[in-house]
Amino acid sequence: MTLPTEPIGSIPRPAYLVDGLGEFAAGRIDAAALAELESRAVADTIRRFEETGSPVLTDGEQGKPSFATYPLAGLEALAPDGVVIPFADGHTRQLPRLTAGPFHYATHADSYLTRAKTLTDRPVKQAVIAASALSLIYPGEGIEGYSQEQFVADLVNEAEADIRGSLEAGADSVQIDFTEGRLSLKLDPSGGLLRQFVELNNAVLDRFTAEERGKIGVHTCPGGDQDSVHSLDVDYAGLLPALFDLKAGRFFVQLASEADPERALRVIADHLKAGQRVFVGVTDPIDPRVETAEEIRDRVLTAAKYLPAERLGTCDDCGFSPFADDTSTSRDIAFAKIAARVEGTRLASEALG
Repeated sequence: MTLPTEPIGSIPRPAYLVDGLGEFAAGRIDAAALAELESRAVADTIRRFEETGSPVLTDGEQGKPSFATYPLAGLEALAPDGVVIPFADGHTRQLPRLTAGPFHYATHADSYLTRAKTLTDRPVKQAVIAASALSLIYPGEGIEGYSQEQFVADLVNEAEADIRGSLEAGADSVQIDFTEGRLSLKLDPSGGLLRQFVELNNAVLDRFTAEERGKIGVHTCPGGDQDSVHSLDVDYAGLLPALFDLKAGRFFVQLASEADPERALRVIADHLKAGQRVFVGVTDPIDPRVETAEEIRDRVLTAAKYLPAERLGTCDDCGFSPFADDTSTSRDIAFAKIAARVEGTRLASEALG
């Protein structure tokens, strides 16, 4: 038995790319110069991924401004004063606010995938943002001449195109980032907002065949950024039953940083549906200490007490740098953790074999 193991998405950008993004924002370099820096960073990321032995790669999201806002980069009908997301350490992130319709993506994820696939023969997965996250850019007061219903219809079309374009471009799988799922229970403890999010994302997933949905996954975590989180204090038991109502075939679930991972595993075991596979988080991107392969093996073996090994895989808890300016974790630490995950999963596979 060989357990599958996959990264989540983002890798910390090298210093020259972080500096370049600042220079571009200040108007001191043009888009072509920035693209050259991004291509250099992607090539280095792919090379270092290969060196870890990772069977599946990503481009490290080197070209994304953030995991959440890449479809919006370059759109003009946006204002900066959208929804504010507070983190436990006091810092915040703010989404833009849509000011006019119709809504469309300025960038689709297959553009990142295509560049990465030219650099490796190994499978490459592609992360995309959930429709539910982008639904938060529509203002509560509405937009004159562009109803919320029209916006949602456009959003579902664009989210479908984002996933389909990546599948058609040869993605090994497509991962929908759903970090707002756990956050929704902080915003609305009744669970109403979470149910709306699940329904919206299922409106997208319903447009794919069962075979296609087998290659589509959903990632949940408490929102790692700058060594902090936005919803780790939210009880997983409120999220996980609804999470597995999503019509996807793969689920990437943060567990390494969970206070009581076995409690979460019991909830997962109770709600996992036929045809769904769970990739459990075995490395914590926020913790600067690099886990040993033996620690990771033991985390996998614990998960195997609750979940059938044939429906189990491993992943990192979250991306290592979901926002381009997050330099709280070094590239060296990120790749060391990935290498440990790969080796620890191999050890667990042998133990389960």
